[in-house]
Amino acid sequence: MSRAYTRTRKSSSNPNVVLIILAALALIVLGGCAVCWLTTTRLAPNLVPTTPLPNRQVVIAYSPEKAELFKTLVNDFNAQNPKASDGARLSISIVELDPDAMIQAALAGEVQAISPDSSIWLGQLDRAWADAHGGEGSLVGQTVRYAVSPVVIAMWREVAQEMGYPGKALGWSDLLAKAQADPNFKWSHPSTASASGLLATLAEFYAGAGKTRGLTSEDVLAQRTLDYVGAIERTVRYYGEGEWPTVQRAVKEGRSYLDAFICSEQLVIWARSQGADLVAIYPLEGALWQDHPLALLEQPGLSDVQRLAFTRFAEFVRSAEAQQKILSLGYRPADLSVRLDLPGSPIRADNGVDPAQPVTSLQVPAPVVLDTVRQSWWLTKRRTNVILVVDTSGSMQGSKMANVKEALRTFIEQIPTDEERVGLVAFSSNVYMDIPPEPLKTSRQDLLTTVDGLVARGDTAMLDGVRAAYETLQSLNDKERINAIVVMTDGLENNSNITRSRLINQMRNGNQTGVPVIVFAVAYGRDADYNTLQSLSDATGGQTREGTLETIRELYKILSTYF
Repeated sequence: MSRAYTRTRKSSSNPNVVLIILAALALIVLGGCAVCWLTTTRLAPNLVPTTPLPNRQVVIAYSPEKAELFKTLVNDFNAQNPKASDGARLSISIVELDPDAMIQAALAGEVQAISPDSSIWLGQLDRAWADAHGGEGSLVGQTVRYAVSPVVIAMWREVAQEMGYPGKALGWSDLLAKAQADPNFKWSHPSTASASGLLATLAEFYAGAGKTRGLTSEDVLAQRTLDYVGAIERTVRYYGEGEWPTVQRAVKEGRSYLDAFICSEQLVIWARSQGADLVAIYPLEGALWQDHPLALLEQPGLSDVQRLAFTRFAEFVRSAEAQQKILSLGYRPADLSVRLDLPGSPIRADNGVDPAQPVTSLQVPAPVVLDTVRQSWWLTKRRTNVILVVDTSGSMQGSKMANVKEALRTFIEQIPTDEERVGLVAFSSNVYMDIPPEPLKTSRQDLLTTVDGLVARGDTAMLDGVRAAYETLQSLNDKERINAIVVMTDGLENNSNITRSRLINQMRNGNQTGVPVIVFAVAYGRDADYNTLQSLSDATGGQTREGTLETIRELYKILSTYF
């Protein structure tokens, strides 16, 4: 590299940090008197309207992967124009939230009911409520389950056939053997911050312990179990924020993205409807289920009319009409009397799924064991070497730099384990290796201090910045860890020595002969060079996201879940 990059500390300009709380506009859809608040965007917990809703209306937060299902059920219910005995209209409104945002919205009293993908969130919510109220009380009230879906390993059919599908029952040991034998095999599961990630990890611990029910904390912490799960986790390509973004990308990019990934059975059916030749592998050691609860929240001030509206809606989603609709959209009805082999059922072999599976269903253990699994996952998960490559050119002055600093802090603070190695490269007219990738136990505060001191000035040598990070990761020659670059720019490349084509060739060749490095790119604002960033991420099997002043902090929080 002709332009030398050096370790340089920039002096802090002590800018005022602007804390940006995500905001998004909700789409209000009026159908007669019914109101449905719908969105397809990841939302922060404070996005429920600040204007109080009439105390006859119930706002229900639902998880993103079942948007089509939940919107359909709510619209069908509201279309019936349900009323109380005094003629008051019973109305359901909905908002799409990820689990962590859903819990925060529930604790803040911004929703009256929730429908997450798994009941594991209900226990977490009640514990958080008790902690906030002196250890007493419960927030979760009346609860019904209206749909279920087993958590599976989704594989491209040709990959599964190479492993013996459909004649051979496959499991976690087969996945491990394939990943260890084939360095080109790519699979992934979300972090334990998502239900599918947690349930898949729990299934791995069950397999390691050789049990199907009654898993204890002692089983989880047994060295044999930790060794088994650790071996599997070390083969993960990278993690992610959830099953829904993963399956959407798999449909878009095909097998070049991943060979296998974790998701619910219903999403395999959805992906096949989009032309993706995926099949569901039900681990022979046993599978867990997403049970899609619908839970009323015993919020202070909850009215009798709201309770009635919830009860009527709960009865509706368990009705024969709704259960058939649920089946038609690829979920298994909670009503076990509904046959899965009826004509028109999508749960059939030509959709890559098997209504007779899973043969073995695993038991969800006690909350204390789930907590132990979460904590143990951080001990067994694949470690990371990640370098943050940050645009500090003149166009980043003002609110842009303040928001990016906050986003970088979010990324650094969001990673709970101190074993991950995180570095920082800043680029403007020149490239500065501010912090080399070092374990967070020794570098976290140094990183945060350096972020505070970033100053915006000069041109945009983005390609040189990526190259500096890439060569640093190659020099580590660490194939045991995930090696990644997270690069952000708000403008056009205009000052690098290396060209885009040369850098892409260098990364492709290096990934084949050296250490695979994945580029995650953030195009920050309207003037960002999205195409250049996309070409870098495509060349390494990464991805490019678009960020704005309003979303950059949340975007970096999302990216931190990949590591």
